[in-house]
Amino acid sequence: MSNALKFLAFDLGAESGRGVVGLLDGPTLRLEEVHRFPNEPIRLNDGLHWDILRLLHEIKRGFRACAQAHGTDISGVGVDTWGVDFGLLDRDGGLLGNPYHYRDDRTNGMLEEAFKRVPRSEIYERTGIQFMRLNTLYQLLAMALSKSPLLEVADTLLFTPDLFNYWFTGEKLSEYTISTTSQFYDPREDDWSRPLLQQLGIPTCFLPNVVRPGHVIAPLRQSFAEEVGLPQIPVIAPAAHDTGCAVAAVPATGKDHAYLSCGTWALIGVELEKPLISEKALELNFTNEGGVFDTIRFLKNMAGLWLVQECRRHWAREREELSYSELTEMASASEPFAYLVDPDDPVFLSPGDMPARIIEFCRNIGAGEPQTKAEIIRCALDSIALKYRNVLSSLEALLGKRLEPIHIVGGGTQNRLLCQLTADVTGRTVVAGPVEATAIGNILMQAIARGEIGSLAEGREIVRNSFPMVTYEPSPDSRMEDAWARFRRICNC
Repeated sequence: MSNALKFLAFDLGAESGRGVVGLLDGPTLRLEEVHRFPNEPIRLNDGLHWDILRLLHEIKRGFRACAQAHGTDISGVGVDTWGVDFGLLDRDGGLLGNPYHYRDDRTNGMLEEAFKRVPRSEIYERTGIQFMRLNTLYQLLAMALSKSPLLEVADTLLFTPDLFNYWFTGEKLSEYTISTTSQFYDPREDDWSRPLLQQLGIPTCFLPNVVRPGHVIAPLRQSFAEEVGLPQIPVIAPAAHDTGCAVAAVPATGKDHAYLSCGTWALIGVELEKPLISEKALELNFTNEGGVFDTIRFLKNMAGLWLVQECRRHWAREREELSYSELTEMASASEPFAYLVDPDDPVFLSPGDMPARIIEFCRNIGAGEPQTKAEIIRCALDSIALKYRNVLSSLEALLGKRLEPIHIVGGGTQNRLLCQLTADVTGRTVVAGPVEATAIGNILMQAIARGEIGSLAEGREIVRNSFPMVTYEPSPDSRMEDAWARFRRICNC
């Protein structure tokens, strides 16, 4: 009988969530998914929200499924989610309203409103965070400008994973990697940037204490544990931001690689020992997010497979169900680089009829129109890969060195066409895998917290021992440079 240690990870992304049990047996790790569930936003009269209580219900089902499949000897549980979004609690710990979705329109124009009060360069100097209208800073500014009564009665702000940890344990804490996504955390001072919030007219009284990745928060509350059929197992903050977990699981050995965490969003970057906050980093709009073991995830956030996901959802609403593998196969047979878009154009940010938006974008730039589903998906994938090249070029210019290989982790590794395109357009070797990097990183950090793994390097060695990788070498294509020139004109970069 195996003596494997068992850790439970809840990994919630923008499209779905899952409960995964990690079985750590010496130098190897095995994953077993015990529960998977959709994560579908809800549109109410006042905007787009997360269905947070449904997610909590599904997490409880995941706990029970874990107990049923693996018994009660679980060494720890950790939660990671997307960044920036939050819930507000009153002084009694009650949730004040359903948390908004970062794609809600309430932040339209908030960047410009912020810059009227605090110069763009000053915000970046204090936070080192990429400017995106979905950041927590602009969500709170929208509330302040609309005089939301919630800000007056809020006692505690908790980001999405912190909110679940509160419901698990009763402890009101914020984990470091998720806090830094807000654009009001000062990485140099290692604290909330309260002066910045005050300049924008945003309260600071509800900011919680911040803990580091690997912090053991508390045991499950007794009533919660009894409800889900488990003992009071330790609740551990891994890297509560899903990208922080994914980067922790990157199976790299050297220092001159780049990572690319690809799912709904794509994040390309490197690990640094300290923030890189400079005029050039500001100009190129790079971000300095917190990582595990006091590292900085220096990266740029861009649209990943969002365009493809939204196309698939739109066609499903029209009663044509197509799998991702079917869409990729169709795109593989389509002419490469025939149509291109800027995947980060604001027109693509909100949910909706993505195929029509892609067609309209192509029409508006006078580059013809994709006619078929295959052409639309090929357009999206070609454009995403070219945007990877653009970001990688900027990253190398900032660091003054060539980065190779590119380690792709996350769900995007399953798209072999996109992985090969990434190698081709960047001219870099691409190492793809593991697919479940976020859940793996979550489990590694739990095991480190419990003293079962001695270091991050040891954890990454376990990843290399346990999960398959696929290597893609660049294949020259005479059409590549013409496509690159066209793409740069489209993006004005």
